[in-house]
This record gives sequence, C-alpha cells and structure tokens, in this order.
Amino acid sequence: MAHSPGTRRRTFLTAAAAGALGAGALAVSGGRAAAAAPADDPRPAAATRLAPSPNVHIFYYPWYGSPEVNGSWRHWPQGGLTPPDGIGSDFYPAAGAYDSGDRAVVDRHMGWLAQAGTGVLVTSWWGQGGYEDQRVPLLLDAAASRGLKVAWHIEPYAGRTAQSVVDDIGYLIQRYGGHPAFYRDAAHGDRGAYYVFESLRIVDWAPLDQVADRAIVLAQTTDVSKVAHFGGMYTYDAIAAGNNPQWAGPAAYCRDHGMVWAPSIGPGYIDDRAVPGNTTPTLERADGATYDLEWNNALSPANGGPPTWVSITSFNEWHEGSQIEPAASAPPTAQSYRTYSGAYGRTGAAAETAYLDRTAYWVARFEAARRR
Repeated sequence: MAHSPGTRRRTFLTAAAAGALGAGALAVSGGRAAAAAPADDPRPAAATRLAPSPNVHIFYYPWYGSPEVNGSWRHWPQGGLTPPDGIGSDFYPAAGAYDSGDRAVVDRHMGWLAQAGTGVLVTSWWGQGGYEDQRVPLLLDAAASRGLKVAWHIEPYAGRTAQSVVDDIGYLIQRYGGHPAFYRDAAHGDRGAYYVFESLRIVDWAPLDQVADRAIVLAQTTDVSKVAHFGGMYTYDAIAAGNNPQWAGPAAYCRDHGMVWAPSIGPGYIDDRAVPGNTTPTLERADGATYDLEWNNALSPANGGPPTWVSITSFNEWHEGSQIEPAASAPPTAQSYRTYSGAYGRTGAAAETAYLDRTAYWVARFEAARRR
C-alpha cells in the first residue's frame, strides 16, 4: 500500500480510549468494550423513507482495489490476509471484496446511502492526484444520480501542512467545484466542508484564513483552545462517543462563535484481523445498542442538544469494523467473520441492512429535533 492510514487512525483511537473518555456508559474488560442499553425506547429498525439529510454526513472510503479493476488488491490484504475470501476486516461486505473504481459498486453504495438518509458522504482524500483523488469523478457522478453530495476528509498525507491544506482546498474547488454533487452548505454561506483528520498534528493553522470565505474547515478535536482559524469541530472517534463524551462545552463554543459542531458517532469498533496484536479496545455493537446510545448522546440536551451536523463513522471503514455498509450474512466460512445477525431483532439476510435502516430512523429523529 502507498500509505497506512489505518495505523495512524488506530494510534489516535488507542490514545483516546486510554486517556480521554471519562466515566460513562462503556465498560472495558479484556480489551472489549460493551455498550450499555440506550435509554431510548426501542422502535422498529426501519423508518419512513425521507429525502437524504444534508445535515447528516458519513465518512466514506474509496481506497479499495481489486485485480479485475485496479490491477491488484488494495487495502483488503491488510493484516496479511489473502483476498477475496480473507480480508483485513472482522466483517465481510455483502458486496464482496470490491473495487472502489467499479461503477456498479459505487452506484450500489449511493443507493444504500440514500436508503440510510445520509445526504453527504465525506470521502477520504490523501492528496492531489492520489488513488482516492482519482476516484472522485466517479463518486461525484454516482452521488448526483441519487441526490447526494460529496464533502472532503483531508487525511494526514506525507508532507501535509496548513498551507498545503489551503492549496488542496483551492484544488478541490477548481477541479470539482462545478459538479452538482459538490457539497455546499446554504446555511453557512454556500461554503464546502473539509474535515481535517488529526488536525492537532499541526500547531499553527493561520493559513486557513485565506479560504474562510469559501470553506468550512473542521478540526478533529473537542479542545476549544485548538480551533483558532477553523470553522468547525468534529470528533471521528466512535469509542469516545459511546462513553460520557462531555460535548456540552464544545457545542456551546461552536454555537457562540458561529462555528459548525459535527460530533461523530458510530455502531462499534473492532480491528483484530486488520491489526493483529492491536491494543485498541473493541467496542461491541451489542445488537445495535451501541449505535442507539451514540445517537442519543449526539442529540441529548446534556451534550448541547441537536448539533449543526451529525457525522457518522463510518459507511465503509472495514478495517476498523465501524461500517454501516451491509455485511454478508453468510461470509466465507473458513474465516470466522462476524455478521450483523441479532441487530435490532433481525437475523439472516434481513440483518444485512439493519444499520442502514436504523440510521434512517435516527436521521428522521435528528431532523425533527432540529425543527423544534
């Protein structure tokens, strides 16, 4: 692989799990974190289909490759596995070990995102001309066909600086800004959204002032002393979101300073197959209870009430087991994969889309809360 983003991300999550979570709803034992049941009364997983919400953003990974399309496997072999049956994930995609450059696959993804009600996919982006950048035209076209929008997750590529991020934003606007699927928020001056993963690696972000009129740039932190020159904050980490995240402070800060608050929530976390011998605790899905708990935390008045946006970790980060993309109910049997069986009372093939449908349910609740 040209880079190892999963390792960087896991380092961050390990630190968060070890030191920044506080007391709360998750108990960690033997490296496994189990979610407490949500206070919210259980409802059917499916919700009435609404138009995808522009206020619900979901992290999307276009970095997968297969010999048939890309010429070789990409990302799936992480952890020393051998695709297509053996992949670097504790779950197996219902779509198989796919290629992010396959139009049929990407079209299917857009259908699933629309089903979930998530109106903005935030695509992982590793620099100008890189593998993920080459997938953008296909992604934009497929998103437009479903009425979805595309925003940007600027990853810690080699040599990233505050000025290079400014240059990247200019490049993305110039190259893709005319596409109808390019996300802009009408409520915030028709500016695009740029999430900066591991923003704390860089101390001085003053160059961002050059693009403040065109871009909402979000820092990955809840430390309000680290967000000078940014237009918003997000968290990415779903492990912390399942505890007592203490988001009231950053939520109020963003509200008082005209910034976007976009806390991140997810269904769980496990990277055992992708990172053998890892030390990051597993956040069990608990048949969907974890996901419900994290949505409750994001919308809770105790955490500042409904945020500007909700960001979901993730649609398809398979290495970390944080995905809501459908997982196979009958994966390759020799590999000991997990499934979604039991999620929200579903079993077998019906469970494959359980997290998509539950997302639609929560998106509807979020939008209703925003209107109150």
